[in-house]
Amino acid sequence: MRRLLIVLGLLAAGCAAQPERVYTPRAAPAPSGSAATAVPTPVTETIEVGEKLTVRVEWPAAPDPLLRTFTDYYVDSWRAVVSGEEGYLEQVEGPAAKESYDWVRGFARSSVTGTAKLYALTVSARMGEGAQINACVDETGLRLISKSTGRAYTRQPSWTRETYLQAAITHRGDDGVWRVKDFRHSSEGCDR
Repeated sequence: MRRLLIVLGLLAAGCAAQPERVYTPRAAPAPSGSAATAVPTPVTETIEVGEKLTVRVEWPAAPDPLLRTFTDYYVDSWRAVVSGEEGYLEQVEGPAAKESYDWVRGFARSSVTGTAKLYALTVSARMGEGAQINACVDETGLRLISKSTGRAYTRQPSWTRETYLQAAITHRGDDGVWRVKDFRHSSEGCDR
C-alpha cells in the first residue's frame, strides 16, 4: 500500500504545475534551387504607337497598377499625334484635359518618328481619391517631321534634347476610373 501511495504521489507531482518551457521554433530549411533566389526583375515593354513611332516602358519589378493611368495616357496622346485618335481625352480631366488637347493640336502640321522611353515609374503619393505618379521621360530618340514633306525638321524642339521628370496628378472619379487631372514637369531628377 505504501508503494501505491508513493507512486500516486509521484504521479501527482508529475502532473502538478511545472515551470513553463519557452517554445523556440526551429528555422525552416531554405528551399533549394533557383526559386529561393528568384527576385522580381524589371520588365521592358515596347508599344507600337504608329508605323514609325514606339514607346518603350521600363516597368519596375513589382509595378503598382495605378502606373497604367499615366502610361496609357502617354501612349494614347502620341497615338493622337500620329493618327488623330482622340481616346486620350477619356483619360484626362480638369486642367489636364485642356493642356492635353492643346498639346496634341500643336502637332497639326507635324508628326513624330522614333522611340520615346518611360522609366523610373513610381506612385510617389496617394491620398484618398488622388495620387501622384512620377515618370522619367526620354524623348531624345524622337524626331519631329513635317507632315507635308515627311522629312525631319532641321531644328528639333528642346524636348528632344534632354530627359525630364513628369509628375501626373491623378484622380479617381465617381465611376471608379483613375484619370490624369494635372501635370508637373521638371528638368531635374532623371539623370541616368
